[in-house]
Amino acid sequence: MENEKGENPSTFKMGNSAQERSSPYVPDCYVVPPSCEPRDALSSNSEIVPTIDISRLKGSDDERRGVIQELSLACERFGFFQIVNHGINQNILDDALAVAKGFFEQSAKEKKKFMSEDVYAPVRYTTSIKDGLDKIQFWRIFLKHYAHPLHRWIHLWPDNPPGYREKMGKFCEEVRRLSLEIMGAITESLGLGRDYLSSRMDENGMQAMAVNCYPPCPDPKTALGLPPHSDYSCITILLQNLAGLEIFDPRANGGSGRWVIVPEVKGVLKVHIGDHVEVLSNGLYKSVVHKVSLNEEKTRISLASLHSLGMDDKMSVPYQLVNDENPIRYRESSFNDFLDFLVKKDISQGDRFIDTLRIKD
Repeated sequence: MENEKGENPSTFKMGNSAQERSSPYVPDCYVVPPSCEPRDALSSNSEIVPTIDISRLKGSDDERRGVIQELSLACERFGFFQIVNHGINQNILDDALAVAKGFFEQSAKEKKKFMSEDVYAPVRYTTSIKDGLDKIQFWRIFLKHYAHPLHRWIHLWPDNPPGYREKMGKFCEEVRRLSLEIMGAITESLGLGRDYLSSRMDENGMQAMAVNCYPPCPDPKTALGLPPHSDYSCITILLQNLAGLEIFDPRANGGSGRWVIVPEVKGVLKVHIGDHVEVLSNGLYKSVVHKVSLNEEKTRISLASLHSLGMDDKMSVPYQLVNDENPIRYRESSFNDFLDFLVKKDISQGDRFIDTLRIKD
């Protein structure tokens, strides 16, 4: 049935979505009910978001121990932290954001070359999460592509706008280098040593890029760019041009939690702890629940680089973290297992991959 505006209120297909067409109103299928996502829990107290000077990992032994402690506390409390002095040149960050923006500004014909509803596809352009299948649609357009090993995938990426492959490729290489450094610090903080996962992630690990565009939304209070969720990955390193990322602090308000707006500071990168680090830590570190809010006037671009073990390489709880007091709390799983989950489940309704991995007492 069509509504009074002559449109089907249940869904919009790729290439004709409300966000792609710059709709002057929010269609019914984008409206997030307050019962599913309460807005009054939001807090703008961004000062509590941890910020870590990652360059100190290369300092003295005392400096490194200090950073490891800061990182451990952030992973336990939030599953999230920001990093400064990460060593990636600002020009590389700016260029990556620019070519991402350029891709989304192209004609529908150009973008249609990469349209796909196949979540297993190594390169795909789509909208929302799963077009036409989710009960609630989200005000998002994105291009996903694999990025490691770069030589295996880069020829499948868009070659328009000019320089996309070169500039996004450089960003991916730099962020991947940084991800290995951070993962070494995480495994060291767990008492596993900095090299516990290094060879598995360096040689055969996966890097998936989610290049996101959140166009201006005529009523940001009724819709979302992405619903509350956690990432499947070990870690996700995020670059954004505008604020919009919000993380959930589960310990606030006496344990009832609250949402915290992550501020945008030029050159600062955000690090999400994903489901596979929660498994790795046997529950000591929690994957961060986060969402994306919208802007009424500006387009938000974000580059999310998700880092994990190989496609079929299983993350499991290390025996070093298991004893009589701390039994194994999670089943092993892989990136491919997550994709299978994504096909079957609807994360807009609160389904989380990590919940399928927890072993019940």
